[in-house]
Amino acid sequence: MNSTTGSVLERPAAQIASLQDAQADLQHWNARLATMGAEERIQVALERFPGTHVLTSSFGAQAAVSLHMLTRELPDIPVVLLDTGYLFPETYQFVDELCERLQLNLHVYRSDLSPAWQEARYGRRWEQGLAGIEAYNQENKVTPMRRALDELDVGTWFSGIRRSQASTRRDLPLVQMVEGHFKVSPIADWSDRDVFQYLQANALPYHPLWEAGYVSIGDVHTTRRLADADNVEDTRFFGLKRECGLHEIGA
Repeated sequence: MNSTTGSVLERPAAQIASLQDAQADLQHWNARLATMGAEERIQVALERFPGTHVLTSSFGAQAAVSLHMLTRELPDIPVVLLDTGYLFPETYQFVDELCERLQLNLHVYRSDLSPAWQEARYGRRWEQGLAGIEAYNQENKVTPMRRALDELDVGTWFSGIRRSQASTRRDLPLVQMVEGHFKVSPIADWSDRDVFQYLQANALPYHPLWEAGYVSIGDVHTTRRLADADNVEDTRFFGLKRECGLHEIGA
């Protein structure tokens, strides 16, 4: 690398945002961040990566980890929730609980079309096979997320997803470029035990449905308990797919 420009880690955030060769630097970033703990990764990313910084959360089973970790470093970080209108009642209650406890700066994004109107126009798309599920996710997850990235002028997007959660996440990098935004997954390499220990150490809760056997929690109509599925990945979308589309943006 040209010594006059240096790696991304040595450049100010404002300069990073305008670099045409940012993609070429990602390998260096990932190697460097891999030597750090999750908290240090967050600190470095907040310092070096361009703002606005946001955190996305589904307020799922283990969501309290990333919410707690990010807000300790940046208390007012915008937290983006994509609300389909079909989340479990317990999820909405969990959102309220964590918003109060962690004083979250919550930003809720939704489809422009209400759930009732979507059903009237298209029917229950989650019952229409993979194509229906994909169309539903595009309208309720992907399009609202792109609107959030635009309206919040996002430079860096933090996520709490992990490699061990699904085969689709097995090769998840610590940092990547997604449609012109840096996306950082500071706990990508954490195990379930790491999550448990962090929650215990900080007296943080799992999602209320965790104890009822739900290990991956999305919409009411496409989420099953682990006991009712063949494996963890089949607990979502009837086993037809694992991802809701949010973490497939830019793929």
